[in-house]
Amino acid sequence: MKMKKLVSMLLILIMTLSLAACGSSSGSSDSSDDSSDDSAEGGKYRVAFVARASADTFAAWLTREMISEAEQYDEIELDYFSGEADDNKLNGILEDCITKDYDLVIVQVNDNVASAPYIKQVVDAGIPVITTNPAVHQGDLDGTDDDSLLEGTGTVDADPIEQAAVSARYAVEEVPENANVVVLMGPSNNFHSDGRREGWQTEFFDKRPDVNILYEDYANWNSDEALALMETWVQGGTKIDAIISMNDNMAAGAIEAIRSNSDYFDADGNPTFLAYGVDGNAQGCLLVQEGLLTRTSLQDASLLAEQCIANAVKVLNGEMDVTEVEYYVDAPEINIDTVQQYIDLYKENGEISDDGSLVE
Repeated sequence: MKMKKLVSMLLILIMTLSLAACGSSSGSSDSSDDSSDDSAEGGKYRVAFVARASADTFAAWLTREMISEAEQYDEIELDYFSGEADDNKLNGILEDCITKDYDLVIVQVNDNVASAPYIKQVVDAGIPVITTNPAVHQGDLDGTDDDSLLEGTGTVDADPIEQAAVSARYAVEEVPENANVVVLMGPSNNFHSDGRREGWQTEFFDKRPDVNILYEDYANWNSDEALALMETWVQGGTKIDAIISMNDNMAAGAIEAIRSNSDYFDADGNPTFLAYGVDGNAQGCLLVQEGLLTRTSLQDASLLAEQCIANAVKVLNGEMDVTEVEYYVDAPEINIDTVQQYIDLYKENGEISDDGSLVE
C-alpha cells in the first residue's frame, strides 16, 4: 500500500514538472520542442508565426518585423518558428499548432502544394490562418487552376508578377542583343517564385527572343546554392551577360561567385554584367549602391508584418472573418538613383550600420 502511495506521489511530481516545462515561450525559434500552454496567459491571444527558413534573408527580416509589430498589441502573444527550408519540418510545425491550440496562425510556406493540405488541417481544426509571402490557393490543394485563396484562409501578400515586371520592363532595353543570361528560381511550386518567373517571361523573354537562357535552375531562395550554381555555370566558359534572379538573396550569391573574376569587370572595375533581383532588402540595396545589382523591387517586410498582425487582431476580436483578409503591398522599383532612401531606412532600423556595412 505504501509502495502504491509512493508511486502515485512520484507520478504527480513528474506531471507537475512536465507541465511547468511546457509553459508558453514567446519568441521561440524552434518548432515542436518548445510546447506552449493551451490557454492564453493573462487573457492574451496566442498567435504562431511560421517562417519558411531562418537562413533566408527575407524570411529573417519578416520574422523580426512580426516580432516588433506584435509588441505593439497588448492582447497578442506571438510565438515564432522556422521551417528551415524543409517542407516536412514546416508541415510538422503546422500540425503542432493544432496540438497547441493556437488562436491564429500566420504562415510563410516554401512549397504551396506541399503545405496546402496541412494548412487545411489547421483551418479544419477551427484555427484562423493568414498566409503571407506567398498566398496559398485552392488549386494548390486540389491540383486545379483555381487561383482563389485556399478555402477558409486570408492573406497579406504582394503580386509576384508585378514584382518581377518592374525590373523586366527596364531590362528589355538594358540587356544587350543576343545576350546570354542565367535564371535563378526559388523553390518549386512556390507561388512567388513561379509568379516572378511569369513576370519575366511576359515582360522580357517574350519581347526579347534574341536572348539566350544559358542556364536556369532552382536555388531555393538561398545565396549559397546560387553561388554554387553560378560557379559551375561560369566554368562552362560562356560569358554570362545578365543574372535574372527571383530574389535578392540568390542574386547576391551569384554575384559573389564572380566578384573576383576579371572577365566580369572592365579595367576600371566596373561590372560588365547586369543583375536583377526582388525584395529590396538591406543586402540587395547595398549591392545596388555598389553597382553590382542593376535593379530590384521592394517587398516591404515591415508592411507585410504590420498588416498581418493588424488583421489578425481584427479577426481575433471578431471584427472581421479571416476570409475577408486580402491585402496586397506595392512593389516600388529600386535602382542606383533611388537606393539611398532605402539604405537610410535600413540604417534607421539597424540592418545597415552607420559605416554602410550589413549588420549580421
